Amino acid sequence: MTASTPAAAAQTDVAINPRGTSRPKRRRKLPPSAVLGKVALYVVLTVIALVYLLPFFVDIVNSFKTDEDASLNPLSLPATWTTAAFTTLFDNSDFPTWLKNSFIVAFFVTLGRIFFDSLAGYALARLRFRGRGVVFGAVVAVMAVPSVVLLIPKFLVINQLGIYDSYAGMIIPLLVDAAGVFIMKNFFESIPVSVEEQARIDGAGTFRTFWSIVLPMARPAVVTITILSFQGSWNELSQFIVSSSSPELTTLTKGVAGLASGQLSAGNQFPIKLAAAFVMTIPVAIAFFVFQRRIMNSSDGAVKE
Repeated sequence: MTASTPAAAAQTDVAINPRGTSRPKRRRKLPPSAVLGKVALYVVLTVIALVYLLPFFVDIVNSFKTDEDASLNPLSLPATWTTAAFTTLFDNSDFPTWLKNSFIVAFFVTLGRIFFDSLAGYALARLRFRGRGVVFGAVVAVMAVPSVVLLIPKFLVINQLGIYDSYAGMIIPLLVDAAGVFIMKNFFESIPVSVEEQARIDGAGTFRTFWSIVLPMARPAVVTITILSFQGSWNELSQFIVSSSSPELTTLTKGVAGLASGQLSAGNQFPIKLAAAFVMTIPVAIAFFVFQRRIMNSSDGAVKE
């Protein structure tokens, strides 16, 4: 009895006829109806993709136009390509300050949510304590509450704590979110408990087990929280309205919203507004595409029971 070798397994599939000779297998051709269905599906998907990409294309194109050209021909290519809108943003406005503030807030909020959402999710998934079901029910209930309802309570609490109009007032209320806790809890529950038993036998405590064993295995959920946290804090507006008023603490969302009032110059300012929107989109798009690759490659180390 001969054992099969990797080289033999890698050979092209062949079919053996009754005479003992081999000939390559022929792939079955799809029927015309299946081919037409596939083509129709790709056409529909292409149309949907174009519908979603068209506004972004209009945004980019009009940001390189003059004010007059953007008003008269918003759907055409620029008659004259110009970077005047970007020059106005970075040289004649507070846009660099807005950009800096948004990066500071998004960075610390993202780190905070990764840490605190993971801790809360692990506690709800693994620790046994009285009232755990009530706490989880409260987390789910908070997810159903519209954020606008919480604006006045947020302002009152921030003002009472004396952190109004500061980075602390902008960041601390965003450090934990119910959706992140929910995601982490569900992912931790999918990890076998036996993974943690060996660490406990070796004398590791609860936090050490969480930090060194379980959290590295939760990389897909952590990456998901990272993307959602960065995107959410980067695009946040209502929280910054009720937590700050100084121009030095203005973020991109507040600053770009102010451009709609025509604060930089006369005219409709379409190129300036769209240039600001285009710059705002770049960090979020980069973060998504970079971490998306991590999500696709994050199944290493999975344990099955």
